[in-house]
Amino acid sequence: MTKVMPKGSNTTLPAEAAAVRAVLRWLSRPGTPDVDASALLLTVQGRVGDDSDFVFYNQRRHPTGLVRYRAKSRHGEETTDTVDIDLHRLPDWVDRVVLGASVGDEESFAQVEGLQLLLFDIAGGPGAPAIARFDITDARRVAALLCGELYRRSGRWKFRAIGQGYAAGLIALAQDFGVTVDEGPEPAPTAPPIPEPEPVPEPQQQSEPEQQLPLPSAELPEPPSERTPSPVPPTPPTPPEPQEQPEPQELPAPAPAPTPAPPEQLLDPPEGFTLPLQGPQFLPRPSQPSPQPSRPSQPPTGL
Repeated sequence: MTKVMPKGSNTTLPAEAAAVRAVLRWLSRPGTPDVDASALLLTVQGRVGDDSDFVFYNQRRHPTGLVRYRAKSRHGEETTDTVDIDLHRLPDWVDRVVLGASVGDEESFAQVEGLQLLLFDIAGGPGAPAIARFDITDARRVAALLCGELYRRSGRWKFRAIGQGYAAGLIALAQDFGVTVDEGPEPAPTAPPIPEPEPVPEPQQQSEPEQQLPLPSAELPEPPSERTPSPVPPTPPTPPEPQEQPEPQELPAPAPAPTPAPPEQLLDPPEGFTLPLQGPQFLPRPSQPSPQPSRPSQPPTGL
């Protein structure tokens, strides 16, 4: 038979309940946030031994394997989230197991309807009634809840219904029991801004004057004059290479002047010899034919 637990009450669990299943149940309706179950294993000092003693959706299994976070399930409008605890096998240093619930940072349990915490004996199997039920009805503007706790008393395990809220959410609940939560690196100190150098004005390009196009005329424009090439500087003459002077040669001795031949001696002409007259005037004239008398012309007859 299920025992309904008012807030702040406690009950002893059956001795045969070696392992229990803690189930969060609520109604999923439009606008209802998602609820996550969690568990913390505490020492006698009321704090975790280390961060691995915090079991939740990002750390689903305790290193001993005796506390396990299970997947959500939904049946119609009812949604459940579950944590299993092997009570009889927990090490002796575990004095309490705190059962928590949380929603998103920008959400609260005021949006959640029909929230309950139920304890089942795992050995009872599916369909077995809950050992205890705690209806959480007064959660309002909080993002995390300490729903209840399982604790040792005189060699037996007992359950207490708590229902304490945390406005700062799951982080505040975990830190309250000694869990180190990494909230991200602290922002580095902001260095004073380095003044930006003043921009150097770019040299303005002088715009070339617009060229006026000549008006159209009937005459064709004269062809542009060819640009006179720039004179090429004359190349200085290369000095002639020094030539070797020929060695002076000895001139041959002058030949002796020829001895003039003695003048020929003319013989005296023979007696009575004279040279004939020479020249054109002394040549003989050619002979001319003698003239013949011409016959007088006769008058024509019949006159």
